[in-house]
Order: sequence, then C-alpha cells, then structure tokens
Amino acid sequence: MSLDTRKGGGSFGGGSTLGDTFYPLFQWLFDEDGDFVGNVDTKLQEARMSDNVEMFLSRALAVGTIGGLVLWLVGTLVGYIIVTTFFAESVPLILDIDLGQFNAVVNAMKIPAFVLISGIIFGAIGFAVGFGSLVSVPYFRSSSREREINVLLSDSISFMYALSVGGLNQLEILQAMGKADDTYGEVAKEFQTIVLETEYFDTDYRTAVRNQALATPSDELSQFLTDMLSIINSGGDMTSFLEDQKNKHMRTAKQEQEKLLDTLELFGEMYMTLSLFPLLLIIILVIMNMMGNASRQLMYGTVYGLIPLVSVGFLVLVSTVTQDTIGDGYLNPDGDDPQLAEGSGAINTGLVDSFTGEHNIFDRIRNRERSYQLMEIVRRPHIFFRDNPTYVLLFTMPVSLLALVGSILTGWAPSPLPINDFVWGAQNGFAQNPIRATFFWVYLPLYINCIPLAIFYEWNQRYRRSVIGNLSENLRKLASANDTGMTLLESFRVVADTSSGRLAEEMETVHAKVNYGTSLKQSLREFNNKFHVPRMARTIKLISEAQEASSQIQDVLSTAAQASENQDDIDRDRIARTRMQVVIIIMTYLTLLGVIALLKMQFLETMQGLGSAGGGGGAASSQAGGQFDASSLGPLSLLFFHAVTLQAILSSFIAGYIRDVSLLSGVKYAVILSTIALVVWIGVGGSDTNVGGGNNTTEAVLLLSATPAGVWSEWLRERVGWSDTD
Repeated sequence: MSLDTRKGGGSFGGGSTLGDTFYPLFQWLFDEDGDFVGNVDTKLQEARMSDNVEMFLSRALAVGTIGGLVLWLVGTLVGYIIVTTFFAESVPLILDIDLGQFNAVVNAMKIPAFVLISGIIFGAIGFAVGFGSLVSVPYFRSSSREREINVLLSDSISFMYALSVGGLNQLEILQAMGKADDTYGEVAKEFQTIVLETEYFDTDYRTAVRNQALATPSDELSQFLTDMLSIINSGGDMTSFLEDQKNKHMRTAKQEQEKLLDTLELFGEMYMTLSLFPLLLIIILVIMNMMGNASRQLMYGTVYGLIPLVSVGFLVLVSTVTQDTIGDGYLNPDGDDPQLAEGSGAINTGLVDSFTGEHNIFDRIRNRERSYQLMEIVRRPHIFFRDNPTYVLLFTMPVSLLALVGSILTGWAPSPLPINDFVWGAQNGFAQNPIRATFFWVYLPLYINCIPLAIFYEWNQRYRRSVIGNLSENLRKLASANDTGMTLLESFRVVADTSSGRLAEEMETVHAKVNYGTSLKQSLREFNNKFHVPRMARTIKLISEAQEASSQIQDVLSTAAQASENQDDIDRDRIARTRMQVVIIIMTYLTLLGVIALLKMQFLETMQGLGSAGGGGGAASSQAGGQFDASSLGPLSLLFFHAVTLQAILSSFIAGYIRDVSLLSGVKYAVILSTIALVVWIGVGGSDTNVGGGNNTTEAVLLLSATPAGVWSEWLRERVGWSDTD
C-alpha cells in the first residue's frame, strides 16, 4: 500500500501529522501482513471507520508514546520523592543479605535503580493505556454494531419477506432494505453498502452481497447473506427462502431471550449475596469498634463508598448483557435530503426549518409555529410532560433547591459544615438529629424531583404501550379483512369500527386523513411518530412499503401479525422472569433494612447502656476502651440511616433497569423503598433528638449508673412521668 493511500483524516482527523511521524515506528514494530494488523483492519471495516490500518496504528503508537513519556516523568519524580523521603538517612540491605565489601556498591546503585525502575513501570503503563485505548475503539464499535444487527435481524428478514410477498424482485428488496435505516438501523446500513457498491463501483449485486458477507461484524447476518447468495446464484425461490429464514430467526430470537433471562437470574442471586456484604461488614465493624480494634473511618468508607461501589458495579455488569430497545421509533419522510428528517425534540417546527434563511416568510412561519407550540405547552402542561417526562426536572430541580435553602434559613435543616467537622462523635446538626437532617437534605429533594418524574414517566409508558396492547389482534383482523377483497384503507375502517381501544381510534384517524387528501403512507408515518414505539415503527414501515406495490397485502399483514405475536411472547416471558428478579432485589433490601434496624434498636443501644453502666468512667474511658458513649449514638444512627437510604435508592435503579432496561423505570421504586426506610427509621430511631442521639430509655440507664438515686429519680419524675414507687 502506498504512502498516499495511507494518508487521510478518517474518524480521527487531524492526526495525520502524528501518523506520518510515527509511521516508521509502525513499520519497525509490526508486520503489515501479520495477524494483529489484519485483525485491526478487519475491525475497522466492521466498525465502518474510514481509517486505514497503517495510519490508525501509527496514531495509536503516537498517543501511546506521548502518554508513556508523560507517565515516565511522573514515575521518575515519584520514585525520587519516595527515595529521598524514606531512604535519606540509611539504606537497608536487599533482603537482609550481607554482601560484605560489595554492600557499598550495591547501596550506591540501589537508589538510582529504584528511580529508574519506577519510571519504566509508569511509562509502560502510560504507553499501554494510550495505545490500547485507541486500538480498542474499533473493537468496541464493531461489538456494538454486531449486537444491534443480531437484535434487529429477525424483524429485518420479516420485512424482506413481506416485500417479496408483495411482488418486489431481489434488487428492489435490497434497495428498500437499504433505505429503511430509520427503522432497522445497522442492518439497513449493511444493505446500503451493497446497494452503493452496485451503483457507484460497477459491481454486480452478487459480488456485492459476497463482499458484505465477509465484512459484516455479525456472524448471523454473514450466514444469512451467504445462504441468500446461493439462492440468487441457483435461481431458487427467494420468497420461500425468506419465509424459512424468518421462522428460523424468530425461534433464534426466543432462544436468545431465554439465555438472557437465565443470565439475569444468575445475576439476581449474585446481587443478593453482594448487597449483604456491606451489612455484614458494618456489623463486624461495630463489634470490633466496641472492642477498640477497628478504625471508625472504615465504617464511613463502608457506608459512603462500598455500598455505592457494589451497586454501581453490579449495574454496569447487568448493562453488558441486557439488550436495550434499538432505535427511537420515529419514521422519516421519503427523500434523499437529510433536512427532510423530522426531529423529535420538545418544540419541533417541522420541515420549515430547512427553508429558513432564504425568505422572510419562512422565518415568520417558524416563529409563529414556535409561539403556537409554546402556548400549547402553557395551556396543557400535563400533556407536554407526559410526552417529555424528563423535562419536568427543569421545574422541580429549582423548586427542590429553593425548598432546601428555605429549610436551612428557617433552621429546620442543619447548615453545611466543613468536612473536618463531620467526624465521628462531632456534635453537628446531622449527628444531633439524623432523621430530620437527612429528610431535608435527601428526602425532600428526592420527593420533589422523583415523584413528578415517576408519575409522568409511567404515564408516558402506559400511553405508548396502550397502542400496542392489541396490535397483534388488530393486524390479524386487517389481514382477514384485506383477504376478503377490501382495500387496505377499507380494512382500516372495518377494524376501527369493530374494535376498541386507542389503536382502533388511531386507525379511524388514519382513515379520515386519507379521505381528506393525505396519502396513506404519510398518515401511517404521522400515526407512528405520535407514539414512536420502535416495535410498532417496524410494523408500520413494513405495511407502508408493501401497500405501495398493491392494496392486497394480506400475506404481508399476516407476516406482520406473526412477528408481533412473536414479540408479544418474548415480552411476556421477560416480564414474568424479570418480575422475580425485582422481587428478589426488593426482599434483599427489606432484609438489610430489618437487620440494620434491629442492630440500631436492640443491639447497639443495649451494648451502649451496658458499657456505660459498667465503665463508670464517662466518655474518656469509653473512648479509651473503644466502647460507645452517649455522644456516639448520633453519628452511628446517622450512618445506619444513610446506609439503608443509599441501598434503597441504588437497589431501586437496579430493579428498574432489570425490569425495563431503563434507569427511569427505577424512579418509582426509589420513592417507595426510600419512604419505607424513612418510616422504619422514624419508628426505631425517632427519639434520637437530643445530643448524641440517645433516646429516653438509654439516657435513663446512663444517669442511673453515674448519678445518685435522688438525682435520677427527680429526672425521671420530670422527664418521663415516673413516680417514686416506680
């Protein structure tokens, strides 16, 4: 390959200078025909990155070298600081081996060697991170494309089968598949490559299909293209082939779903064990601290570090195996101009945006359209927040901030303290009243932000799911009506008259729009974009493409119904199986909450009372012996309360992600579980209002052991209402 071919911007444009500079290093280190270079070149093709492998690896070497030099300097400096700080006076023998007369030589070489080795280690790490991070980009992109292709392949084959049944030939099917990138994503892009190769490179489509079968990152798509090529070369029946492939990949989709759910069940059992680990560690730390053998800061690390780390790590682990919904569900209008694509923002002025700037009238139209949409938002804000749930945070977050500031100014919430004041036993506002402080700092913002977000998000999901609840049944009705000789438009009217629900209402609206002059394809697209459900978008795309060839598309409608029923089966199985995982997560959290509450209510207060009663030396002796005194129950109650609150919020988001592959789905669980934690803690620690957080019973035990009988009996008479006989 010539040098001119290697040059070019590519995905990492601007790095050609670095690539040219380090190209000799690439030639010295790598064999251009070796396996490593070949694998990287293959991944670049699969990731659809325009970089050639020589320049890509040369830039990676440049980044790695720069990173290695920087960390080499850092490592050398760190090694020098360590040596001068810890080994300035005397240098110990290596492994306590006395070398006699060579000790002086070894000791003289030992310090420079230590500095040199530390620099080399840091430099190697910097080079590995810089070079490896850049080289891993095509691998990650290829893996992401492979995952999306495998998810959408079943529906894509159903789409091609429907087009074949509708009368399209092989080349027309490939072209239609290449244009469906708004629905079938990366699968459509693979067919776009086939079409573009035949149109612009004078390649016959058989050769283009063979080339793409070798270049695609998905083994399943590669096998499908290879099998399709054999049908094309042999002149076989393409419709029968696509029907067989459709049924095969529908079964494959169900099998993959079973594997995924089995993996999620395994992860649920793992989480049940991992989430209890911080609980066991907290119990051990409390006991060890009573014995004076544990660091109190370790408990802070367990609550504020280990609990979030375990939950976030498990969430990342789950995200690596779950398959999220591909696509946004919007269908774009026909046309090669990308400006014709409709946006999905909160305020969308439509196609007029592509004509603004040329004539003033289009600017006025856009401004009037924006004003109209803003007035609609003001007039019906609940509908706007239903369609855009996350926008409610723009209003609730300032409200929660004002509520927090007002709580601080009125004295209900403690003011923020410097970090060095928030230590074990410090008598700050949080330790004096953990429940009230945590409520205003955590629960009040949580309620103000999450309750509206949960309401509008769930409303949005129910609104969008309502249109696909009877989708399979109505598609079967459409196929039956179309099979009797009715046109597709007449079939819509019949199904709308004989069915109920939101989908029937939308079919009636589509029928009315067509009668008033709108094309059926545009009416279907507007209906789809109103709800923008990816699953329904693929069905609408299939019907709208097939109806252009003929009005008698009963086979296409039957195929769409079969694909929808297959997806219904997958969804029902997923809902049933993930429901058990959500129950496991919730029950695990409730177990943790119960144990922490018992630890606070029974064990901790009892041990504190016994330790204070037996010590008789006050706070000083308690601190010296490692036992808790009256001033340490407040911080402990605060730590325990924060532990169950953090676990409630993090467990909720994990449950929501497992359930619907969406973090927003866990907002409702966060509100419910955190409320349970608040109510339980009010019950077990609601009397932690005095300094140190001790309740009346514990304080009475302390005074009983440290004061004369007359003093504490007077206190009991005034404070608790006990009589002398009691």
